[in-house]
Amino acid sequence: TPSFEIMMGKFKRVCVYCGSKSGNRKIFSDAALDLGRELVERKLNLIYGGGNIGLMGLVAQTVFDGGCEVLGVIPKALVPIEISGQTVGEVVIVGDMHERKAEMARRADAFIALPGGYGTMEELLEMITWSQLGIHEKPVGLLNVDGYYNFLLGLFDKGVEEGFIRPSCRNIVVHAESAKELLRKMEVILCSFASLIDHLKKKKKEKRNSLKFFKINAK
Repeated sequence: TPSFEIMMGKFKRVCVYCGSKSGNRKIFSDAALDLGRELVERKLNLIYGGGNIGLMGLVAQTVFDGGCEVLGVIPKALVPIEISGQTVGEVVIVGDMHERKAEMARRADAFIALPGGYGTMEELLEMITWSQLGIHEKPVGLLNVDGYYNFLLGLFDKGVEEGFIRPSCRNIVVHAESAKELLRKMEVILCSFASLIDHLKKKKKEKRNSLKFFKINAK
């Protein structure tokens, strides 16, 4: 069931998937810092993988320094690998990767993927799949920094072309090259979803009232 914020076309807690590495070019680190600043500007809290290295560390530190809440969720086995020195915000240690993903998804109102490796892509695809299956109704965004995800987006288009992905499901993932544009697109989608929910509620109420009227007159 969507939260009150989701129903009102807003989100408060954004789950960010990103690499535990920083990549070979400064543009990726800059994008992570920019996303962190945009989250702070909108007073959005962060949920992420719990590490303080790579892009995830940059996003977490930026959001924390900006005064917003930061919640990291990390499996016990990855603590010595992905945490180096002082952590920021609250860190929840869980049993395994499945528990980590489930906990992050449960607590978040929206999902954004920065550039990353297999793990980041797997987390992104799982949230797209869950949306397709109706498990959640939360926006999923892809920050396509300098075309990093062009080939993945092309693969999605190929899936539609070959009949493996429904055209309507191709639009589950929203993408943009900047954090500001991506968050704006995701907010528009939520507003549209909130309007649809409101419309369906009104229709349901009208149907209920018409049934009451029919029953009264039938007597």
